[in-house]
Amino acid sequence: MSVKEQTSIWKKLLGNWETKTVVAVAVGAALFGVLFDYVSIPVFTNTKLSVAYLVPVFVGALFGPLPAGIVGLLGNFFADLLAGSGFWPEWWIGNFIATFVIGLLPIYGARIKEGVFNAKHAIIFTITSLLGLLVSFGFVSPFLNTIFYGGEKTINFAQGWVAVVSDGIVTVVAGLPLLYLLAKRYKKNTNLTKE
Repeated sequence: MSVKEQTSIWKKLLGNWETKTVVAVAVGAALFGVLFDYVSIPVFTNTKLSVAYLVPVFVGALFGPLPAGIVGLLGNFFADLLAGSGFWPEWWIGNFIATFVIGLLPIYGARIKEGVFNAKHAIIFTITSLLGLLVSFGFVSPFLNTIFYGGEKTINFAQGWVAVVSDGIVTVVAGLPLLYLLAKRYKKNTNLTKE
């Protein structure tokens, strides 16, 4: 792999940081926290089915993996702050990992801002997102929770696996149409010609 290709991958992973990116991350994190706490359905102990995961899908599609990951990290922190239920850094870490992976779209060729998102990208998005959620909430967060706080290991892991399923449903079932719509919108805008 050439130096130029390595630089390109790093640039895609880090995202293009400009004023719009910073604003998107700040607004996205706040929106994630509000949606997570107030637009959700409890499905298990401290686990909710929430549309909050559409926010990092959107941010990842337009700004890249690191901005999406920061939205997940800060959004979960903000959700904990709003709920007043204490702070759970192991879940912030899990959310960072999961949302970073969800934002990997530019790495495998999806270029939403250029209107490029096809069936191959949808399949890769689905697989990588579910794997990211599985690693984050199926293993990392419950493992860290058990180490940091002790408690019932079975409950910690059950909570994590429920999060994998609930967040996976939102990410795939609602996230894929969102990505197709965004790509279609940008493609339409890039095909405009001046007369």
